[in-house]
Amino acid sequence: MASVDVVLPVYNEESVIAQSITTLLEWFDGHPEHEWRVVVANNASTDRTLAIARTLSEQHPGRVAALDVPAKGKGLALRIAWLTSPADVNAYMDVDLSTDIEHLPELVNPIAAGDVDVTYGTRLDPRSQTTRQLFREIVARGYVFVFQTLLGLRVSDAQCGFKAMSRDATREILPLVLHTHWFWDTEMLMVAQENRYRMRAVPVKWIEDTDSSVAIIDTALDDLRGIWRLRSGGVPRVSRGEARWPERDGDGEQPGDRAIP
Repeated sequence: MASVDVVLPVYNEESVIAQSITTLLEWFDGHPEHEWRVVVANNASTDRTLAIARTLSEQHPGRVAALDVPAKGKGLALRIAWLTSPADVNAYMDVDLSTDIEHLPELVNPIAAGDVDVTYGTRLDPRSQTTRQLFREIVARGYVFVFQTLLGLRVSDAQCGFKAMSRDATREILPLVLHTHWFWDTEMLMVAQENRYRMRAVPVKWIEDTDSSVAIIDTALDDLRGIWRLRSGGVPRVSRGEARWPERDGDGEQPGDRAIP
């Protein structure tokens, strides 16, 4: 049995936070194979999000925790939440639960078993089931082309809000990830890949939150700046980063995008 923290990075989510936490807690009750905890990483919210999270943490001690990060930045909130977590496995998902929570075992179990170091959801695998607007689908696929071409990142979907990492990998990788906003996911995966951590993709069922406040164009420009920084300055190396998987598997599959059967 592993201890698992599922972090929800949130900014002004007072309308959904309570229901999402309740849904997760009910799901945890049906999956006693791990010790689960929800960690709400409040990211400079100006509404009642933090107050609601604190109330729920008082009602569910040991199962819900409220972490207040006063500066904005999704990457910053996740960095602090994961680096301060005592859990064996650190995971995160979007608070709207766009990714079906039934995929959590596929995300967590391979890390708990010691088979891989990093797992990430992908909406672009042929086995994935994705529902979203055509414009966002085009932008997402264009972004994949950009990071694969310019960075050489061998993953099919860097931006899906559904990822997990072992405690050891967290301590080694995250101090090297500099971005504090939306590019955090891509940079984290790039650092993991270039330092030869074992990574695995998880095809997911994902439904777009049409009320999402993410600004697509601003986010894309921010990502391009992050890509340029990594291309010009290089990807940092973990100080004790020994080889963690071979260059290629025997069947020629890229290890950075090995999907769970």
